Amino acid sequence: MTVRFVSMQRNGKSGRKTEELLKLRDAALQLGISFPTIKQWIYKKKIRSVRTAGGHHRIPESEVDKLLFRTRGRTEKERKLVIRRVSGRNQLVGRIDAVRISGLMAEIAISIGGQQITSIITSRSAREMQLKPGQTAAALIKATEVMILRV
Repeated sequence: MTVRFVSMQRNGKSGRKTEELLKLRDAALQLGISFPTIKQWIYKKKIRSVRTAGGHHRIPESEVDKLLFRTRGRTEKERKLVIRRVSGRNQLVGRIDAVRISGLMAEIAISIGGQQITSIITSRSAREMQLKPGQTAAALIKATEVMILRV
């Protein structure tokens, strides 16, 4: 079920941007936390929620996106260990916007903090990872050459 809302500006006028709202269980699952934890985060204003007409909380996708990286470990040391499971340190966590599979190749578009990164991988890899729009994924930026200039 997709629920969308129109953000309100401070002057009371509605903005043009619509955003998907997630049920608490779905947001908690994406963040890797429990349902009671996300409820506490709402009460402590650690995460913003929107109330439905029936009084239920919904979490804007942008709020989940802000917290994705931080929930991969409880401490900074744990987060660094999670990142270093692979050799690259330049990992950006975001949400898959689109998966286009055609022949041997697949195009994966990931939204990260309002920016979009597109990657071309084999269609077999995309199928093995079962990549689908809306899922959380990390883009690993791997440079083959780095130049240093003395200034």
